[in-house]
Formats: sequence, C-alpha cells, structure tokens
Amino acid sequence: MSRIKQKEDKLMSKTIYCLAFFVGFTNSLVGEQPILVSTWGEDGIGNGQFGSLHEAALDSNGNIYVTDWNNHRIQKFDRHGNYLDQWGTFGSGSGQLNLPVGIALDSADNVYVTEDGNNRVQKFDSSGVYLAQWGSFGTDNGEFEAPYGITVDSTGNVFVVDRENSRIQKFTDSGTYLTQWGGPPEGTGNGEFSKPEGISVDDLGNVYVADKTNFRIQKFTGSGDYLDQWGSSGRSDGKFDHPNDVDFAPGGIVYVTDQGNKRIQKFTTSGVYLDQWSAQGIEAGNFSIESVTLSPKGDVYLLHGLTLPP
Repeated sequence: MSRIKQKEDKLMSKTIYCLAFFVGFTNSLVGEQPILVSTWGEDGIGNGQFGSLHEAALDSNGNIYVTDWNNHRIQKFDRHGNYLDQWGTFGSGSGQLNLPVGIALDSADNVYVTEDGNNRVQKFDSSGVYLAQWGSFGTDNGEFEAPYGITVDSTGNVFVVDRENSRIQKFTDSGTYLTQWGGPPEGTGNGEFSKPEGISVDDLGNVYVADKTNFRIQKFTGSGDYLDQWGSSGRSDGKFDHPNDVDFAPGGIVYVTDQGNKRIQKFTTSGVYLDQWSAQGIEAGNFSIESVTLSPKGDVYLLHGLTLPP
C-alpha cells in the first residue's frame, strides 16, 4: 500500500496502537493459548502514548524499547509497561529521528534504530545518548531506501533490512560495511526478496528474514549464504498472508507475525510448523500485528493496532 493511500485511510478511521505483554506461549503445549498479563498505550503524543508502533527490543535488564514511528521518538518501559524514558525529536540531525522503524540492542545494551525518513541507522546508549550513525539514500554499499528491520548477532555484527532495495546489508557495530545479499531488483528465487521487513538471528548466527510479499521466511548463514525457506500464500498452518516480522527464542523456536491472518505462528529453525496463536482476545475489532518480541524468559511482547470506524 502506498504511503499516500495509508494517509487517506487514516483520515477515514482511527487506529489505536498499544503493546501487549504475555507469558506462557514459548513453553505452552500445542493449542494452549498464552496468558495476557497487561497492555499499555493509547493514541497520543504524551509519555506512554503512541502515534504508530513498529518494533520493540529488550535490554539485559528486561526493559523494553519501542519505535514510536510518527511521533519520531523511542520510548523506554520496564517489563510491566511502566514508562521510564524517551528520546528523539523530528529532524535529520544527530540524535533526531524521522520515522524510526526497526530497533535492536547489542550485548552491551547499545540501541540501534533504523529510520525510514532519513535512510540511516543511528546508535545510542541505553539512556538515549547519541553514539554514531551511518547510511544515506541510495543503492550503493551502505546506502538505504527504507531501512526496516534490524538485528545484532552475538559478536556485534549488525544486519539491516534494506526494504525497497530488496536486500540485507551487514555492518560492524560502528557501521563499517561488510557484505550484502538479495537485490535490487526484487525477485522470488532463493535468496531474493520482495518487500522484506522483519529480521532475526539465532544463537548459531543464522539469519531469518520475513520476505513479506513473497509470503515466506528465508534462512541464511551470517554471511548471507542461502540455507532454507518455508511458507506460501494462504491461511492454513504454515502459510502466510504478508508475514512482517520474525523473532527467535532460546530453545530453537522461530516466531512469525502473520499480519494478514492476524496470528503468530511458531516453527522449528528448519521451518517445521508447531503451533499458532490467534491475536483475538487482545481487543475486539480490526487489529493488525506489527511485531513480536521474545524475552530470554519466554515472555512475549506483541505490538498491535486496533482500527476503529470513523
């Protein structure tokens, strides 16, 4: 959907974005629903309110950081949703933000943020102090057109989904370009992408990409070598309607937000379907799942939006 069409839709309806906290899904039996512990957030610009949510990430203390997209800021909460801090104002200067989308933390709790509007990655400490940045608009190595998902492996390598360039780029933690794979242009073959968005890395360094409009998950080595894929368009188990995020949980489980089907699906690292979780019960209405974030303890944080009629 074009950004112009998205803006037209927002004039006709209202979407309230919030974050829900669950326990039990990572350790649940097949078919057993997780337990909803709490939700927080409402439409607005105040502390703990959101304009639009895209992704969340956790630090080593269990605090959660959220990209508040069209409020051009990062908000920080404790694991129960209590507001702690925020940073970012609209702009293109160091530490300013323009449509932040993806967010990830490294082992030192440094925070990496992708910006759709500024076509760059910024790095902060856990208090929001600016540390570094890299990227600009383009198709060359280290350039972006709509950087989306971002993840960091155990050695500090940073992987960025370059959405409109249909590729993944890999950097050091200081922004030095290392390698890339995929397009442009977009494609449907092994290792090619069409509107990729979410990305995650497992404890062996393998990389999983939500290849959104190819309706699949692709798996690679940390160097970009193609390993595997699963999924196709549909509503049955293991199929997807625009998968937009992926996360890995300790124990070898991969979670996928199946946005169009309004559910989370659970797989082994080789793509064997295990279970699913419908997002019904969070709130009644026309909701969309933006992303899923797993903690080492098995807690699930789900970012979602509820669209209300005009």
